[in-house]
Amino acid sequence: MTEILALLILLSVVGAIVAVVTPNLVYSVISVGAVGFLLAIAFLLLSAPDIAVVQIGVESISLVLLLRATLGRETQQGATRPLVGVAFAVAVVAVIGLFGLQVFYEFPEFGLPAMARFADAPAATYLATGAEATGAPNIVTAVLLDFRGWDTLGEGTVLFCAVLGATAIMRRRARRKDDVSK
Repeated sequence: MTEILALLILLSVVGAIVAVVTPNLVYSVISVGAVGFLLAIAFLLLSAPDIAVVQIGVESISLVLLLRATLGRETQQGATRPLVGVAFAVAVVAVIGLFGLQVFYEFPEFGLPAMARFADAPAATYLATGAEATGAPNIVTAVLLDFRGWDTLGEGTVLFCAVLGATAIMRRRARRKDDVSK
């Protein structure tokens, strides 16, 4: 598994370098798309399917938009980029790659639950004493309303403001249409 992830990261770095170095905009956009899809596969292998699905969705939409934006543009064939800029970009990508490898080797082994890695994590306390300490009918209710009550209130406030703002915008547009038709 580690070798496959290292290969995916290496291919992503190569794709990023190709995107920076190539003078053709379409090839550059395709390389950026390949990097995004390779990272989505890496997320799948790291047991993060939710992030992988979001990555694929964002990558697909951005790839279509970037391709649409670049297809009508003329690219200068034979145009060269300054050697200093390319060298700097390669150096930055190499440093980020080395940092990524270091982080990669610091990962815990696959299959080790988070509760085993962090014995004093709040989640362990919530699960051990949550229902008795709060008197809630289940642990989910205890966490959402008692332990994380301020977060839940904040999320509810954000949703309320979003709905209120959307309603205000829709009413304003509807009033304008009514005023124009009269």
